[in-house]
Amino acid sequence: MKLSVVIPCFNEIRTIDAILEAVAAAPFPDKEIIVVDDFSNDGSRERLRKEMPYPNIRVFFHDRNQGKGAALRTGIRQATGDVVIIQDADLEYDPQEYPRLLQPILDGRADVVFGSRFTGHGPHRVVYFWHMIGNRFLTLLSNMFTNINLTDMETCYKAFRREIVQSISIEESRFGFEPEITAKVAKTKCRIYEVGISYYGRTYEEGKKINWKDGLRAIWCIAKYNLFR
Repeated sequence: MKLSVVIPCFNEIRTIDAILEAVAAAPFPDKEIIVVDDFSNDGSRERLRKEMPYPNIRVFFHDRNQGKGAALRTGIRQATGDVVIIQDADLEYDPQEYPRLLQPILDGRADVVFGSRFTGHGPHRVVYFWHMIGNRFLTLLSNMFTNINLTDMETCYKAFRREIVQSISIEESRFGFEPEITAKVAKTKCRIYEVGISYYGRTYEEGKKINWKDGLRAIWCIAKYNLFR
């Protein structure tokens, strides 16, 4: 089975080399790495234009900043693997856990797997209380509309059979991707699993980007993609 790892990148010069090295070293030999730079202005773009010492890596560049969802839309469209994994470029999620995330798909039990930060037994950095409350609220609200019982809808780590995720039209260009893809996956009636993962969260001083405005957008997206799509 071939794996496609899609990495959206915006201003991650401090972590981009480390995450690419970690993904390349992940315990899944047959994989392609797809990086989409969303018009970074901190040196990430220039770094990604240089020759990369990793096999099967492809880099795409947006000509203007559009948002995480837009970068994922570009990357998912380019994927050729049997399974597509979303990987943030900020080291909050550990590529060594790909086997855990992929196991339900490899076993033939799942079509989509969410990696939950709230059910894992691995390390979990203690950061923002209100972010945790916000995540749980958005997950609860999403579950009420989709009628699936996730614990972490907003997680980055999502794995999809490629034919499923490429059949979905992604409309959101920013962080609304998470509630949108969850709603649209739920409507396919495919087999969704959830596994616990570790989480190495970062602070705003370390480069965290999501904010309360994105939370409000997520609420709108939950209603929009469950009721009006």
